[in-house]
Amino acid sequence: MKQMMTLTTRNQLKVMGEPLRAEIMMHLIERPYTGQQLAEAMNIPRGKMHYHLKELEKNDLIEMVKTEEKNGILQKFYQAVAAGFTISEKLLPHRSEINQTTRQVINSILDRAKHRVQNAPGYAFEDKNQSENPEDWGYITTNGEFKATEEQFIEWKKKYYALMRELQNFEEETSEETNTYYFLHLGFQIEEEAFQIPIDKGTSDDEDFKK
Repeated sequence: MKQMMTLTTRNQLKVMGEPLRAEIMMHLIERPYTGQQLAEAMNIPRGKMHYHLKELEKNDLIEMVKTEEKNGILQKFYQAVAAGFTISEKLLPHRSEINQTTRQVINSILDRAKHRVQNAPGYAFEDKNQSENPEDWGYITTNGEFKATEEQFIEWKKKYYALMRELQNFEEETSEETNTYYFLHLGFQIEEEAFQIPIDKGTSDDEDFKK
């Protein structure tokens, strides 16, 4: 699976903007599934799932990555072709569809994040020391609004994604036993401020910011 794919056709845009297919994509980004496994996981009739998988495959959004024989039946495993998706500038005339697709994909990501939170082990959210030292935090979460110029935000994004690539490479750089961590990052421009109290040391919003 490659890291990023650019959507270049209107059909790809429309396929990704359909709620059920966007949810299927979120599953297939995580790991390979057969149509039967996905149908059971999402409580969808097998025939309906097969149809949606064919549409996704036809538009080069998923691919068959392996086959296994079970009880004389050949099982096909599908996976998303990329972990993330961007949209080509040549699709800009279809701005309303781009906005709808982007919102739907983000909503599907948030739904999967909720599932992750609900099914995470209890120790994932333990806060043993009530410490202000980041080294002691069992989990991290950030919720806030920040002022910056567009140029400043672009420069910050470059640094942020460099850190994420560093995190992704940790497993390859060590022979020691590793843990698995889940991250969700989301940032976008807004028109109206929701936080009336600035996020600063000593405010009640600090708790959301630090862990």
